[in-house]
Amino acid sequence: MNVRRLIPTTAVAGAVTLGLMAVSACSTSDAAEGGSDGKLKVVASFYPMQYLAEQIGGANVSVTTLTKPGVEPHDLELKPRQTAELNDSGLILYLKGVQPAVDDAIAESGVKHKIDAATLTKLENHGSEVGHDHGQEESAHEEGTHEGESGHEESGHEESGHEGESEAGTDPHIWLDPVKYAEVAKGVGKAMEKADPDHAAAYAKNTEALVAKLGDLDADFEQGLKNSATKTFITTHSAFGYLAERYGLDQEGIAGVDPESEPSPARIKKLQTVAKEEKVTTVFFETLASDRTAKTLADDTDLRTDVLDPLEGITDRSKGDDYIEVMRANLAALQKALGAK
Repeated sequence: MNVRRLIPTTAVAGAVTLGLMAVSACSTSDAAEGGSDGKLKVVASFYPMQYLAEQIGGANVSVTTLTKPGVEPHDLELKPRQTAELNDSGLILYLKGVQPAVDDAIAESGVKHKIDAATLTKLENHGSEVGHDHGQEESAHEEGTHEGESGHEESGHEESGHEGESEAGTDPHIWLDPVKYAEVAKGVGKAMEKADPDHAAAYAKNTEALVAKLGDLDADFEQGLKNSATKTFITTHSAFGYLAERYGLDQEGIAGVDPESEPSPARIKKLQTVAKEEKVTTVFFETLASDRTAKTLADDTDLRTDVLDPLEGITDRSKGDDYIEVMRANLAALQKALGAK
């Protein structure tokens, strides 16, 4: 994740405000009752939220996502039409701290039902190992600065009812842990029941089915990664902290939380040592980020490269058509890289 891109600017805030003014005539008082087709109108910020909305809402919701396939979620800039969609929705599902333009627009919207996924599970700190390498005090200082900047105005968010849920340095990639994702799914299901009581039973049933699927996925990861030649994997940036912690793995990010930053010589040297000592075979890169740094490190250390998908969006390059399929592809890639038996 590019933390520097997470910092909202005055220009972005201004654009959001103008967009909201342009659609101020739109009424949101009846939005939760559904559109002309009787369906609950749900706006999801990006793919992990879209998947939850579609799976839990089923036939009773109409889901719109603000981040189209192939678009880097953190770079999203809302168009007036998208701001109008937000104001005209019955429920907004997002993950605060990932997309500043979305956060600003939601804060200004009059929609009653706004669900911040970050408040439905516990966020943790990951990806700090890059800044803790010996000889990288300056790098650590810079990373700490960016992380601190990314956590601005996170506490006391009105609709969350929690203070400090998305504090500086917390890792937002909760969807990459099936257990945490299931916790979020349960909260989203309850929110849909509240927003659309007439279909509460259907939402509860769909939530139960999704949680069961995520439970099966968790069991497959647990069993599939239990016995392996190594527990360490190297990836472009530290997006997989929750997954690693859940299944007893050690994540080594090349550039920490920022996939586009250049790793220091000390970091490269450290990774070369780790690769040798921990019998690492593969350097992972992502579908929506450059693979240049990963391939350079792989060439220098005579390692393979492969994709470990952070699932921020589904494209024709994704190894699957939905969350479950891509996560199973991730499991297969990890099993191969770690020498799982």
